[in-house]
Parts: sequence; structure tokens; C-alpha cells
Amino acid sequence: MTLTRILTSLFLFVFSALPMSAQSPFETVITVNDAAITQYEIDQRARLLALLRAPGDPQVEARKGLIEDRLRIGEARRAGVAPTPEEIQEGMTEFAARANLSAEQFIAAIGQAGVDVETFRDFVSAGLSWRTFVQGRFGPRSQVSDAEVDRALSQNSLQRGGVRVLLSEIIVPAQGPNAEANQALIQRLSDTLRGESAFAAAARRYSASATRGRGGRLDWLPIGQVPPALRAAVLVLEPGEVTDPITLGPGVGIFQLRALEETEGETPDTLALEYVSILIPGGQSASARDRAQTLQDDYDTCDDLYKPAQSLPAENFERVILPAAQVPGDIALELAKLDDNEVSTSLTRQNGAVMVYLMLCGRTLETPELAEPELDENGEPVPVRDEREELRQRLFAQRLASYADSFLEELRADAIISPSQ
Repeated sequence: MTLTRILTSLFLFVFSALPMSAQSPFETVITVNDAAITQYEIDQRARLLALLRAPGDPQVEARKGLIEDRLRIGEARRAGVAPTPEEIQEGMTEFAARANLSAEQFIAAIGQAGVDVETFRDFVSAGLSWRTFVQGRFGPRSQVSDAEVDRALSQNSLQRGGVRVLLSEIIVPAQGPNAEANQALIQRLSDTLRGESAFAAAARRYSASATRGRGGRLDWLPIGQVPPALRAAVLVLEPGEVTDPITLGPGVGIFQLRALEETEGETPDTLALEYVSILIPGGQSASARDRAQTLQDDYDTCDDLYKPAQSLPAENFERVILPAAQVPGDIALELAKLDDNEVSTSLTRQNGAVMVYLMLCGRTLETPELAEPELDENGEPVPVRDEREELRQRLFAQRLASYADSFLEELRADAIISPSQ
């Protein structure tokens, strides 16, 4: 038998052994405004996320990340923003340096795990495009005034001695058919609401949160438990003032500072949160509330919830420990209201079709340490850092991120996203 016939026979055998429905990894599986995402890209991004030990299911997060990248790149290109090859290479070097590796070493390491260099390059390029676009579009609106820095410094000083805040909230859906109208509404309310009575009336009329019946009013919260993005916004407010819109997972909200009060002792920051979430079909229906009440009556701790979890689909039960800054905004806000082993049933997913049964397992709190003077290589004290400028930059970055997150939610709401047929 000739070599050609052997190869032909082998090809026919392999081809016939494949199922007829086998899909090419390079076939489009998702389209985002006519931009294609292939299964190969999803698998590659999932491998990269797994190597980086990113939270969440790698396949789920890969799909989400690639969809968001298509939205980011599309908007940046419309604005004429695209990183140069030199900027991309510099970004890859900067990213690799976080792992104390050169770009070449990092590429070699991920290559051994089956991740192509193009996957890493695309990941970095999308981030650079979005960062440049966001800074150009929202940078001027994110500037922090001297008065805001003064107030934040004052609040930081209070925080070291202990402080709690009294807030009100208005939260509306940022997804679904009314997403664009809700974004416009929440921005208008942020710009126009003045005074507690006006805010409370608007909360009763517009808010989708569980606090709408009491005018959006929350109970006192230690500042260290307030989610980082919200804390940064609250730090620059005077009582009665309202934040800019803040993205909270599938929702977007504004908050009014009603009061601030010093407390005895320190208020340590929350570094990490451990919680359980159980998805209950039915949203806020009577049957879903009854199921949630049964769980609350029968199971007192996060460990206890492993028992009912055995009868649930794997994707409907999750127990995680995440840095506070990585917890989804709406979940972080609900957890801020809870003590250990307390439950919230206020949140929903899938446009209200699924209730989130949320239990706080515990918080990891910052342990204050006595600061020692930093010394240079000659043993001399390093000059004291400019606290005002550091705080200004931090507030600027947090405000910029809030604008960027809200705008990305708008892009997602307006986009045509579908699996390929």
C-alpha cells in the first residue's frame, strides 16, 4: 500500500469516527453586534483565567470577558482609539511584571499550559484600548476638587477613630428592556434630588430594592463594611448630598448620605468576604419566598446549607471567599447589612426570574499595625508621602471606574448579543 493510500485510509477512519455534529473550535458561538467569538477563543481565555486563578468558573467568566472585550474594543475604535504595537508590548511587560516575570518568561509559562501568545496579546490590547478611551471620555468628569479631598481626609481621620454612616438608596435594573431608560432616570435623579424627603419620595416611586417601602433608608453601617466603590463616593459627601450613579451588578444605584457619626474604637476595613448564594427559581414570587423561608428556618449556618445543596444543580449553589473589592456590587451591599449567618433574599438574577438566597459566612477584617518609618538603602528615613495627592488619585481612579462600569452596562444593554445558529 502506498503512503498516499495509507494517509487517505487514516483520514477516512478518523473522519468517520467523529460524530456528525462535531463543531470546529474556530466556529462562531457568540456574536456581539456582528463581531464573532469562537469556541477556541473562549477555551483559550478560560485557560488563561484558570492560570491567573481568577475567581468564578473559567468558562463562564471567559464568555463574559470576551463579550465585554468586544463591546470595549468596538466603542474604542469608534472613538479612534487603538493601542500601537509598542504600547501593547509595554502592556504585556507590565502585566508579566506583576508575577515577577519578564514578558518572554510569562509567555513561555502560559504556553506550557496551552495558552497562545495571541490570547495574551488580545487580552492586554483590549484592556489598553478601554483604559485610554475611558480616560479620554470620563477623565474630566472624574477630577477631584480640593474641597472633596479635604472632606475625605476628615472622614479618613474619623475612620481611624471609628465612624458609621446612615445612607439611603435608590436602585434600578441596569439590564433588560428598560435598561437605557433606567440609566437616564438614575442619572437625572443623581443630578436633581436634594433633601431627604425628596430622595425618600423618589425611592418609593422608582427604586426596585427592598428598601423602597421605607424611602430607601438603610440602617447605620460601619464605614469599614461599606463596599469600596460606595465608600469612596460617600467619603466626599456632605449630609444630604447624593452620589453619582454606581454600578451594582445587574443594577445601578445612587445613595444619599443622611448622617455620619463617630463611634468608640476603630472601624477596621473588610478585606475579604465569605458567603453562600443559592439561586431559587421564581424571583420574588410567593413560592420562591416560601422556599427561602424554609431554608432560613431549617439551616442556621453556611455549613448547614451543604445539605440542601446536594439536591440542587451545581450552578445553583456557590460558596466563595473573595477580596472585598471583587465581590459583585449588589452582593457586597447586601452583605454589608448582615452579621455572620444572617440572610438576605432581596436580590434577583435573570431579569427578576431567580431569587438570590444570600448568607454571610464571615468577614476578614484588617488588623491595624503600628507603622514603622520606611528607610532607604542608606538607612535614612524615606520622605513622608503626599497623603493628599495619594488620596486624590485614589478617589479619581474609583470615580473613573464607576463611570466606566456604568457605561459598559449601557453598551451591554444596547448590544445585540446572541449565540450563532
